[in-house]
Amino acid sequence: MSSTYPVGPSIHFLNVAYFFELLYNLFFGGQFSFDNIGDFFSTLWLFYSLVAILVCIILIGVLVYLMTRIKQIREEDDKKYQTESHEEVHDKLEDSRWTYIKNLIESPKESDWRQAIIEADIMLEEVLRKQGYEGATLGDMLKSSSPTHFRTLNDAWEAHRVRNDIAHRGSEFQLSPNIAYRTINQYENVFREFGEI
Repeated sequence: MSSTYPVGPSIHFLNVAYFFELLYNLFFGGQFSFDNIGDFFSTLWLFYSLVAILVCIILIGVLVYLMTRIKQIREEDDKKYQTESHEEVHDKLEDSRWTYIKNLIESPKESDWRQAIIEADIMLEEVLRKQGYEGATLGDMLKSSSPTHFRTLNDAWEAHRVRNDIAHRGSEFQLSPNIAYRTINQYENVFREFGEI
């Protein structure tokens, strides 16, 4: 079968009609030769190579896009679900606890002042245990402390005595605003020394 294409240099680059003509000539043209087989497979390989390159370029583009999106999602998740160290969590809890105590002492009610002092005393015991002071009670820890290592020891003692008066004498102990504020300030001095607030 003769070719219907014009004579002269022709471009077979992705020419589908040329590819099928080669295929037809190979099997039905009656001109079986190694040249026909060679032309057919070289055209097939060229077609396959070009399609493979095109698919690779598309897949690389998709891969780059997906990697970029994964990085963005991880950054968003890190901001949203950011994990905090034990120290950071502890500092936040202590700050919120101290804020609660300060709010209580600012209240006009004497019962809130009492509660503020009791809460501050509990916080003081936890701070001293964390610092490595030993003793069954807060009083025992204060007794075993030295002013050389505990600069605000006197403040801690005076504040703890007020807490004991509140706990043991109850309503008999008249807590004035002056004593309440001074006591919370003494607790604050201790907490600042140990870097708790």
